[in-house]
Amino acid sequence: MVSESSESKQSASVIFVLLISAAAALGGFLFGFDTAVINGAVVALGDHFNVGPVLVGLSVSLALIGSAVGALASGFVSEKYGRIRPMLLAAVLFTVSGIGAGFPFTVWDFIFWRFLGGVGIGLASAITPAYIAEISPAELRGRFGSLQQLAIVTGIFVAMLSNYMMVDFAGGSAAMDLWLGFEAWRWMFWAEVPPALLYGFAALMIPESPRYLIGTGREKEAETILAKVLGESVLEKIEEIKVTLAVEGKASFAAVRGSKGLKTVVWLGLGLSVLQQFVGINVIFYYGSMLWRSVGFSEQNSLWITVITGVVNIVTTLVAIAFIDRVGRKPLLLVGSAGMLITLGILAYLFGHAAGGSADHPVLSGASATAALISANLYVFCFGFSWGPVVWVLLGEMFNNRMRASALALGAGAQWIANFVVSASFPSLVNWAGLGITYSIYAFFAAVSFFFVLFLVKETRGRELEDM
Repeated sequence: MVSESSESKQSASVIFVLLISAAAALGGFLFGFDTAVINGAVVALGDHFNVGPVLVGLSVSLALIGSAVGALASGFVSEKYGRIRPMLLAAVLFTVSGIGAGFPFTVWDFIFWRFLGGVGIGLASAITPAYIAEISPAELRGRFGSLQQLAIVTGIFVAMLSNYMMVDFAGGSAAMDLWLGFEAWRWMFWAEVPPALLYGFAALMIPESPRYLIGTGREKEAETILAKVLGESVLEKIEEIKVTLAVEGKASFAAVRGSKGLKTVVWLGLGLSVLQQFVGINVIFYYGSMLWRSVGFSEQNSLWITVITGVVNIVTTLVAIAFIDRVGRKPLLLVGSAGMLITLGILAYLFGHAAGGSADHPVLSGASATAALISANLYVFCFGFSWGPVVWVLLGEMFNNRMRASALALGAGAQWIANFVVSASFPSLVNWAGLGITYSIYAFFAAVSFFFVLFLVKETRGRELEDM
């Protein structure tokens, strides 16, 4: 009877953590939706504002600088105000940005609205993995942490699907016969408002991080939440957290400093963040429709390809959730790096040896076009079960209690800056060097990522946060 009661409590605690983790991960959904929605609008925006590839690249990528600002600020904000209030602020920024981006007067105020939304993305991207890591039992932390990436890729898929449906219905992203006389690309941004409001409502319903509460002297509140999370006596866990906080000192940016400017583990987090972006994954999600149009596909077919890519991304994230707490973080990263190296190498070869077109606009046909589509989706598959979810899980759990918020803020900030570098440079790099060389560069960083993990990254599966 006692055993059944214990199992019942444990089951209830798992469901409780799953629900609040899923609510927090709505920030990841908006993160994915907001970053991918530009994919369907980028060509129409260039035509609407009559700007060249440099300003098109900036209109896509300057939102990422806002994301870096939001991520870097998240450490201070979350330590001072907790994990929930920054989520509410992010929800407000998502809402305002979605409305404003659909009503731009010039390319510059469009960039401003996207920058504002980027700040919201940065806040959500750094705080969500920290919150989920702090609320989850060690044996399930990898799976719950992967919900962040699942939400991100779901947001990407929904954005791509809604873009495709709007273009298909209106007859083009610049067409004005969708609803109320507004072009389809405007509605792409306005579609972000309902989930942003839902995220704000969800943030109001979930509890504060118990580790934050203990760190600020609110032990009774933390005890109530931990009892629901662990399903058992929590006094020993509270004392353990208090001891680690006392030994490590109060959380602050000073905690990340070391003899080499930053502590070694923080440098490793920065390396993981940068390499996650330097393999070029967001080129597929930001410029996918432009990429496939440039090699000979129609606008509608190009958007449909991005929808398929979004489905592949979701399926592979489910693979990661199934295996991350079984096989560990490091094996998934190594296999993913090897797969990305091979598939990116194939894409580089196909783009570089296309029978028609030019280096910056190669035209693929027949077997080459099919091979490129298969390779691109296999590349997304390899990223989706490895570097996509696993990096976010590691960033949430590899740092100790004192430095977690600050180190995660730096890691997420570095990720967004790297994302900006890749995204802003892609149009100009393709014009200058061609698609073949551009994808060769991404393949090189896939190789670097393999050896980085092999020699430097340690396994964190099953370890308590207090043991990091």
